[in-house]
Amino acid sequence: MAEENVPQASGQKEPQPKTLMIIICLFLGCYGIHRLMMGYEKWWLQLITLGGCGFWAIYDFIMIITDKMPMADGTPLKKE
Repeated sequence: MAEENVPQASGQKEPQPKTLMIIICLFLGCYGIHRLMMGYEKWWLQLITLGGCGFWAIYDFIMIITDKMPMADGTPLKKE
């Protein structure tokens, strides 16, 4: 049985491609869009603080590049 046929539990998002998350974090990181796509609940905090004046967005960017920021449910990002 292939992995892609396994239904996901409710509330879980499909793992996003790492390259896409790097690009989105680079250009829209201050708005928290990458966290929204990764399933994090409090992404709006980045939106109202503009990514912690950019520092939070830079931190997330580095964490995504170094594979230390998984999806909200703990699954790693897809490596394509």
